[in-house]
Amino acid sequence: MICVQTGAKLKDKDRMKIESDGMYFKSYDEVHEVLGKYERAVSNTVEIAKKCNLELEFGVFKFPKYAVPDEFKNIKEYLRYLVEEGLKYRYSEITTQIRERVEFELGIINKMGYEAYFVVVWDFIAYAKSKDIPIGPGRGSAAGSIVAYLLGITGLDPFKYNLIFERFLNPERISMPDIDIDICQERRHEVIDYVSNKYGYDRVAQIITFGTMKARAAVRDVGRVMDVPISKVDKIAKLIPMFSNIDEALKSNSDLGKLYNEDYETRNLWIVQKGLKGK
Repeated sequence: MICVQTGAKLKDKDRMKIESDGMYFKSYDEVHEVLGKYERAVSNTVEIAKKCNLELEFGVFKFPKYAVPDEFKNIKEYLRYLVEEGLKYRYSEITTQIRERVEFELGIINKMGYEAYFVVVWDFIAYAKSKDIPIGPGRGSAAGSIVAYLLGITGLDPFKYNLIFERFLNPERISMPDIDIDICQERRHEVIDYVSNKYGYDRVAQIITFGTMKARAAVRDVGRVMDVPISKVDKIAKLIPMFSNIDEALKSNSDLGKLYNEDYETRNLWIVQKGLKGK
């Protein structure tokens, strides 16, 4: 995996390596042998683990509690106000078509209960802009929302460019809408600090996306690291059906099975890639 990540090959003498052979979960006996004199500390880790309990409630959206100004009854009314202000700012003339598009989108947003989501996103983007923190014009399906445009969340007029709102949000969608926002890398911490101070540090988190290796990609990466000829790697990869179970592919594809049984290099590559698949 280190070779895959660093672009090195196993045969490279100066490649990055993990020098220790202890990178694995130790058994109780192994830990006790090293830390036996701290017997209580060792046993306490088990007690702590037993007391740890996390229950996650799925299927319920938990939006941040946005405190609307006193003159507004609720978040829905406040969103309406922000949208109306945006209409005055964005358009010199509010045509019937523009008004219908706005009402259509607000109807969907209110029906699905996403008013708070739009207001929260509007709030921290407005903060960033007030501090001259560079914000992207918007990308992805959110650019198809005129409400997002009126709130200043995006900078593209979906009405002008005939962008489709339903691709971003529609009643058939069971997951939350996803507004992709690009914030200046050097100053994004200021926006994170803002929302942390506003909603509480225990209610703000950063997320990461982990990509996992599919069989074909694993074969190609492992082949490169093991310095297997590209022609052979390409041949093996193309014999693996898309989205198939690799064990079944080996059994069902006679050409692949023949390579595996008769060629050591292919067999070794296959065994290694099987261990990396899904990692």
